[in-house]
Amino acid sequence: MRILVAMMKHETNTFSPVRTDLDRFMAWGGHLGEAAYNAYKDTGMPFGAYLDLAEANGHEVVTPIAAEAMPSGKVEANAYEFMTDKILEEVRVGVDAALLDLHGAMVSEVTDDGEGTLLEAIRAIAPDLPIAVTYDLHTNLTQKMVDNCTCLIGYKTYPHIDMYEVGKQIGQVMLDTLDGKVVPVMAWGQAPLLAQTLRMGHDDEPMKGLITLAREAEAEPGILAATVFGGFPLADFHDAGSSVCVVADGDNLRADYWRDRLVEEMWRHREQFVYSGEPLEEAVARAKEIPDGPVLLLDHADNVGSGGTQDVMTVIEEVLRQELEDVAVAAVYDPAAVATMQKVGIGNNVTLKLGGKTDMPSVGLCGRPLEVTGSVKALTNGEWVVRGPMYTGVKVSMGYSAVLEVGKVEIVITSRHHEPWDLGVFTSVGIQPEYKRYLLLKSRIHYRAGFGGLGKHTITCDGHGVTTSDNTLLDFQNVRRPIYPLDKINEP
Repeated sequence: MRILVAMMKHETNTFSPVRTDLDRFMAWGGHLGEAAYNAYKDTGMPFGAYLDLAEANGHEVVTPIAAEAMPSGKVEANAYEFMTDKILEEVRVGVDAALLDLHGAMVSEVTDDGEGTLLEAIRAIAPDLPIAVTYDLHTNLTQKMVDNCTCLIGYKTYPHIDMYEVGKQIGQVMLDTLDGKVVPVMAWGQAPLLAQTLRMGHDDEPMKGLITLAREAEAEPGILAATVFGGFPLADFHDAGSSVCVVADGDNLRADYWRDRLVEEMWRHREQFVYSGEPLEEAVARAKEIPDGPVLLLDHADNVGSGGTQDVMTVIEEVLRQELEDVAVAAVYDPAAVATMQKVGIGNNVTLKLGGKTDMPSVGLCGRPLEVTGSVKALTNGEWVVRGPMYTGVKVSMGYSAVLEVGKVEIVITSRHHEPWDLGVFTSVGIQPEYKRYLLLKSRIHYRAGFGGLGKHTITCDGHGVTTSDNTLLDFQNVRRPIYPLDKINEP
């Protein structure tokens, strides 16, 4: 058979001012045709799992596009249309099945439901085409996304360290469908819950218990896949929020049963899905009293992995003010600062107005640079290969990068946005994170993939930014209402 394998991934933060054009996709993780195949073959991505499965079963694969961008604002129309056109062109040529590696929280200038609209367009061309989809745990599932595919699944981990496994699972369901061994039916449902991503780690309750229950469902004969989607709460559109999808082999009643049970359990634990923090000054002061490290300091409100600008200096400024020592920071996005440091050269001192280049009107903040003086310690091209366990084998680029040593603090500065979920953000620029007392990371939960086993203590720092967990700072206009915790409701 001729099987279409394609990837189109973006987690859209509709509050983010960061532009999402085609260049953002192609620069970070975009490849066409054979280049897409070569980039993701033998990697830990769903795309890699699809290739392995199809080829192991003797099928031909066609790979029109593999494109991913770091989370940011709405996907521009030309970018969305370019990516979807590449996929639709191959469907028009003719394929026997489609295996898609999508995200599930894409909002574009032309549609609020990026994935559902793509699937609907595929179905319009080939109404009977078998389609399997792998989604992110933070998917905002919609009716279009369910109605226009044969089967779907989502990651069961956050950080997402099971991408290959879930891709292989749903890919096998598709191959079994093509062979007439199974007949997938799906049941899905939403809870009236806008859960916060800081409360979705798979090792933390309530997500841990929900995932255990989903695995219990999958252990039952006839249940092909069961997914708990935490949802992505910073995509302000109607269907944002938490949901469940169960895929069964021809048994609608069993699918409905497990769907209902999972949704009810999710709703029962709704209060645990809401984050409660502490004043930044107190958090940093508490970190200062911890004698052993590494201590992980999470600047979660400016997490580019959720659409942050990655140039808010609030937490870094407080760390400098309280004079924490032996600190490494990953990372500040400031291409202009990197260019200046390249001119100055390694080993020389420089004074910079660092970060604070981006205004954030959705949360009423203006960019506020922090003037610092330090020594240029390293300059690199920012390219390195992820060694896992998340995005294993994928070559990524932070753009031209630099390290500025400000007193006892080493700050990694990049020319492209990149969340620190792998040790490579430090090791690629010559920093050995395991020997640092403090690691300040602009991350929420993904940091655990690379740093979870390294940090002896973790402190969440409530700074500023468009990935804030303070709902009072966000003006939700489009999400379905009533929804908890924006509305105090007791019944679904």
